[in-house]
Amino acid sequence: MFEARGVRGALLGASLVAFCAAPFVLMPLLSLAGDWSFPDLAPGTLSPRAWLDFLGGNNPVGRVLLRSSLISLVVAASCTPIGFLAARFVAYDRGRKRWLLLAYAPYAFSPVILGTCLLFLYLRLNLAGTLTGVILAQSMFALAFAIVFFVPFWNRRVLAMEELVYTLGGTRLQAFTRVLLPLSRELLLICFFQCFLISWTQYGLTLLIGAGKVQTLPLMVFEYVNEANPYYAALASSLLILPPALFIVFNRRLVFTRERPAG
Repeated sequence: MFEARGVRGALLGASLVAFCAAPFVLMPLLSLAGDWSFPDLAPGTLSPRAWLDFLGGNNPVGRVLLRSSLISLVVAASCTPIGFLAARFVAYDRGRKRWLLLAYAPYAFSPVILGTCLLFLYLRLNLAGTLTGVILAQSMFALAFAIVFFVPFWNRRVLAMEELVYTLGGTRLQAFTRVLLPLSRELLLICFFQCFLISWTQYGLTLLIGAGKVQTLPLMVFEYVNEANPYYAALASSLLILPPALFIVFNRRLVFTRERPAG
């Protein structure tokens, strides 16, 4: 009986791994397919035409990739430090629960519903259809995540260490650079990557606030799908899933480094 359970557990684990790994295999393979029609289990021919067009600048995927990278980097680079400092205020304030409830508010609504509610404001401020407007809209979700993510870091132990620096004659700058930053370095990196991914995969909010003028990779994937162009859609999807794959590798290395015994 125990052997049967072990076999079922192994099969379930293997199926789960295969299910999670499928997009990282199928999307690049489909982007290289010259001809792949039902019911074939593999492409009949392989052709790098889509990738050659991408590398040669013959399609807009390259420009959209740069724009998406710029938006996500700006969102992550701004929301991570702001969220880190804002979380300190939230954690030590008496109204901590109210502030946390407010931080969770963006996730209580669908991005499409929230974007629809904010669209009038963005139109009045002439931010709709602009890169700045898209960055500000995406930052609402990324900043809210950063605040919620960092609040547990600001606990009594960290506060005691910070006060110890002041007791020993240290300044706020020294406490920040020599105590708080080393303690939070790994969390800052994780939050940066997560904020990057929140922006990187945003679709509905970008579509509404960008008004179709600010193209990003998620929008381009759906555009190619609507055009019945599976090979270029697979190319854009391959580029879209690349940062999450890198984040998984980075997170795995970070976890194993922390668990490795000293010496």
